Formats: sequence, structure tokens, C-alpha cells
Amino acid sequence: MATANTDPSPSVLRHGERLAPSTAGPSRVVSIDIFRGLTILVMIFVNDLAGVKDLPWWTYHLPGNVNGMTYVDMVFPFFLFIVGISLPLAVRHRLSKNESIAGLWVHIIARSFALVVLGIALANGEKADALLTGVNGNVWLLLTLVGAILFWNVYPRSHKYSTVFKGMRAAGLLLMVAMFAIFRRTGADGHAAWLDFSYWEILGLIGWTYLAVSILYIPTRRWRWAPLAWLVCLVALNAASLAHWITFTAKLPYYFWPWNTGCFCLLTMAGIVTSTIFLSDSLAATTKQKALWAFAFAAALFLVGWLLTPLGISKIRATPTWGLYSAGAATLAFLALYWVCDVHKRVRWAAIVKPAGSNTLLTYLLPDLFFVTLGGLAFLNPWGHGWQGVMQSLIFTMLILGISAILTRSKLRMQL
Repeated sequence: MATANTDPSPSVLRHGERLAPSTAGPSRVVSIDIFRGLTILVMIFVNDLAGVKDLPWWTYHLPGNVNGMTYVDMVFPFFLFIVGISLPLAVRHRLSKNESIAGLWVHIIARSFALVVLGIALANGEKADALLTGVNGNVWLLLTLVGAILFWNVYPRSHKYSTVFKGMRAAGLLLMVAMFAIFRRTGADGHAAWLDFSYWEILGLIGWTYLAVSILYIPTRRWRWAPLAWLVCLVALNAASLAHWITFTAKLPYYFWPWNTGCFCLLTMAGIVTSTIFLSDSLAATTKQKALWAFAFAAALFLVGWLLTPLGISKIRATPTWGLYSAGAATLAFLALYWVCDVHKRVRWAAIVKPAGSNTLLTYLLPDLFFVTLGGLAFLNPWGHGWQGVMQSLIFTMLILGISAILTRSKLRMQL
């Protein structure tokens, strides 16, 4: 699959417990699942649309040497934003089960590592050398993803089949390990090389960002204004990096400095601030107060973004204006969904995206699974240009969402 060059997916974190199942009960905020589902719908569409030619400029990512942004450039930020909205609820949920802080950190590190592993697999699939690896890239990626699904699938609680399910999980882990062990590509020097870590893919970037923001948020989570203070710090870090006042941020590897230039992290931290506004009563108790706080927060994000426009507006360069404009738009989008879905309880219109919102990780992987198995069939790409290509991308998106709904109803769901 030709993934969009966004530098998700995913959150992919769900509020109850995941990359993510919903928390049941009357307190469930359905707009979170719907926000996530709509985001992944747009992601699948724009990723497929990237291969369609002869469309207006605003239907593609803008190149890095252009100042500006399109709606396509906002898909990845929306994923990072929903990670932030979900994070406080996920932390609260785990600690409510009497889990220790040490146990919480083990969970966060394991989840981050899993996202990074999946991101590396997706980023390297096309680079596998069939002669050196023993299988071509499509087969390698297919087997790796099958292993991931077996390992991270949510199996039913069954004493009768518990041994079978444990065996399937172990088989999935062994398959993934074997695929990574045999992987070989041809390096720039012409010699055999192992995995390429120069690009983490959307899932890997989400994993690093999730870890980096957790490091900031969890120790300070009891202080109401801490997320906003961290957001200011991250905006300052991003601005200083883009202004070249500091240069180490973009040079250090993610495993040493997961905050990078601060742009991805500010998007997730903005989601945490939005979560504080909507999902607790500590700042705003009534719907009207929540709406006013959300409008004020979004306005502040847009204003600061506008003030920082001399540093550029670019997804590729991860400029603060791109991040702040995206965060402001995501805040207003969540406000609209919260008003419609949680206040007025109008959710039937979103039935098509709810399975994707509750089974996000598997839905994210479905296009890749589709293309490594059926993508080579000529009849699946009959147009490839103009508005006919747009219709094809829409049909493909609906197909993936339909498959996701079927798999979700069949109890096939991935959870990190």
C-alpha cells in the first residue's frame, strides 16, 4: 500500500483500554470513537487518492518547499490529537483497577514498542530483497501482519479453548520474530542490510509520540494546568527548532529524544487539554462552559499559529503553524461531534465508521493487507486519474470500512 507521507494511525488509542475497546456504561463518550472512525475513513481515502492523477492541488499533500496545508495534511495531526484525548481516560482506567504506576509504565512502554514494531514492518515491506530474504516484500509483510494479528488479537475468555488461544498468540509472536530475523534489503552501498530505521511510518511515529507525551503527562497529571503548560513548552520547542535557535532536536534519534522538534507532541498535548475541557468537570461543568472553553482554546491555537507563520506552514517540515492550525481544527471538530453525538445523542448517521473507531488498529492495517494480497490484480485499478479515480477511492474506502465492520462483528479485534 502506498501510505500517505505524513511523517497514522493510529491513535489509535481508545479511551477505555486499547489502541483501543470502549468503556461500557453511561459515561462513555461516543464522540471519541466517531472522531477516530471518521479520521481513519479520511486516511484510507486520501492514501488511495494519492495515486490518482489530474486532481486539484488541494486533494494532495503539499510538498515541503511550499508554504501551506490542505485537508490531507491534517489527517495525521488528527490521529495524534485523538491519542491525547484518549490518554487521560486510559490512564485513569488502568489506575482504577489498582494497577501500580510501575505496571502502568510497563504497559505504556510495551504499547509504544508494539506501535514502533508495526511501523517498522509497514515501512520496510517494499524494501525486502526477495533473493536475500527468501520471499518477496508482499509475502514478507503479509506474514508479518498475520503474526501481529494472531499475537495482538483479543481472544474470547474461554477456559475450554484457552490453550488454543495461547498457542495462536505464541505462533503469532514466533512468526513476527522469524520474519524480522530473515529480512534483508540491498543497502545504499549495494551490500545486504537489515531493517531501515530512517522512517518509522505513521504507527511508529504515533508510538514515539505517545511515549514522549506520557513521560510529560503522567507525573504531572494531578495538576489541572500542567497539560497547558506542557503545550506552551512544546510550542516553544518547536518554534526554537524551526528557527534554528536549537539544532539537536531533529538530529537526535527518537529512541534517545522521542520529543523530536516538539510538533507531533504538541498535537497530542493539545488533545489532552481538550480532554480536560470535555471529559472532566474540573474546568467546565456544563455543556455551555465546555463549548466556550473549547472555542477559546481553539482561538488561542489559531492565533499563536498565525503569529508563528514566519517559520512556515508545512507538514513535511513539521512547523508550529501547521501543528497549531491542525490542533485548532481538531478541537472544533471534536466540539461539533461532542455536541451532536453526546449532548443530542444523534449517532445513527455514524454507524458506518463506528466499527473502525472501535477496531482502529486492525482497520488501519486492512488496506496494506488488501494490497499485498489483491493489489496486483489489474481490474482493481481501472481508472487511476480524474474524478473517476476519486470514485474508485471512495468505493475502496467503503469496502475497507465494510470489511472492518464484518471483522469487528466476528470478534476479530486487535488490542495493544
